[in-house]
Amino acid sequence: MNRFHGTGVALVTPFNADGSVDYPGLRNLIDHVVDGGVEYLVSLGTTGEAATLKKDEKKKIWSFTAEVNNNRVPLVAGIGGNDTHAIANEIREFESSGYSAILSVSPYYSKPTQEGIYRHYQHLSEHTPLDLFLYNVPGRTSSNMSAETTCRLAHDFKNIIGIKDASGSFDQFNQIMRDKPADFLLISGDDPVTLPMIALGAAGVISVIANAVPRQFSDMVRACLAGDFKSAQPAHLSQIEFTRLCFAEGNPAGVKSALQRIGICSDTVRLPLLSASAGLAAAIDSALNDLG
Repeated sequence: MNRFHGTGVALVTPFNADGSVDYPGLRNLIDHVVDGGVEYLVSLGTTGEAATLKKDEKKKIWSFTAEVNNNRVPLVAGIGGNDTHAIANEIREFESSGYSAILSVSPYYSKPTQEGIYRHYQHLSEHTPLDLFLYNVPGRTSSNMSAETTCRLAHDFKNIIGIKDASGSFDQFNQIMRDKPADFLLISGDDPVTLPMIALGAAGVISVIANAVPRQFSDMVRACLAGDFKSAQPAHLSQIEFTRLCFAEGNPAGVKSALQRIGICSDTVRLPLLSASAGLAAAIDSALNDLG
C-alpha cells in the first residue's frame, strides 16, 4: 500500500484547562490512533486548531509528535495561510525530521483567482524540500480550487503529490480522477463521503472522527480500498450519526468531547471555539456506545 493510501488522521491538539498544550494527552492520542491501525498522521491542520497556536507552540508540537510517533507511520505537517511568501518561509524553516510531506490549505479570505491559486502553490512547490499536498476546503476559504487548477498543478510539479478535497462536489471529483496523473492522490476531506469517493478512485481520507474511533474507521476504509464495499457499507452507515454529531457544533469540539469520553484527553478548545454543549456531549456518548 502506498504510504498515503488509507486513513490519515487530522490530529486534534489537546489542551489543559488553562488552555496550555497538554503533551501527555497528545502522547495518548498518537498512541491511540497508531495502535488503532491508521496509516498516517497529519499534525496541525484545521482540526489541530493551528490558527490559535503560537509559532513556538507549533514547533514544539511538531517535534513532540515526531518523537512520540518514532517513525511508526508517516507524518504530514499542516502549514498554510494566505500570505504566500510567509508560508514559504515557514516551510523553509520547518524542522522536517520525521515528516514526509506538507499539507497546505488554499489561501483563505483573500479569494484569489484560479491563476492566483496556481501561482501560490507554484511558489510553495519551489520552496519545499518535502512532498506537498494541496487542500481545498471552500467552506473555510471562501474560494474553490477548480479541478482544472488541481490537475494543472499535479501535472506541472512532481512534488505536488495529492489533494485533500473537502469541496463536496462529485462533479469536481470526477474531473480530477479523469484528468490527474496516474500517481496523483485524491483524498477525501470529509468523513461522510469517504466510501463513495473511494468508489470513484480516491486513495482514502484525512479523517476527523478517526481521532476517536481509529479502528472502526480505518477498517472500513481498508475494506473500501480492497473493493469490499459489501462489508464496508454497514460500517459506513453505522458511523453516520456519530460523524454528524461530531460536527454539529463545529470541529474539533465534537470529536474532543468523544476523546474525553474515552479517556484520551480533555474536551478543552481555544476561543473563539467552545466545547460541546452538555446536550451534544450526551448524544456523542450515546453514539459512541452504539459503535461499541
